[in-house]
Amino acid sequence: MAKNKLGPVVSSAHLAESSFPEVSEFEFGLIVAGNGFYRWMTRAMAAAGFPELSAFDVLVLHTVRHRDREKTLADICLVLNVEDTHTVNYAVKKLKSAGLVSDGRRGKEKSVKATELGREACSKYAEVREQLLLDAAHTAGLPADKASELAGILRLMSGLYDQAARAATVV
Repeated sequence: MAKNKLGPVVSSAHLAESSFPEVSEFEFGLIVAGNGFYRWMTRAMAAAGFPELSAFDVLVLHTVRHRDREKTLADICLVLNVEDTHTVNYAVKKLKSAGLVSDGRRGKEKSVKATELGREACSKYAEVREQLLLDAAHTAGLPADKASELAGILRLMSGLYDQAARAATVV
């Protein structure tokens, strides 16, 4: 890929004036991609018949649906890397109200499981995703190995951001 002659594409030039300006470029890409992804999730779920769900609700529903096993709030927070259990709890209440999940108990903890309607919603979302997103990714020539490599880089950066966030709390 050709290097931009004007320097890295960033949202905050003052942050790019650092020892590693490429991280600022990565962060801007992450911001733009994250917002695009969140917009995609809400619109794809609306196309699947559930327009009332936020992007976070969609993430929680797919996490609950994963492998058709009940999940605790702690499980969901761990998978989604969310510290605030209240946001997950609010999403679960919204999903339960929509009939997409049911709740129960696993020991002393509250647990949730996708209902038949929740499984159907995830399946419809998957169909919309295949038709509109994955077909476009194939047509655009996105190599599978590059997508997998990018996922690894995102996991690496997530760990670095988490470590830096922990360090920032004691500064």
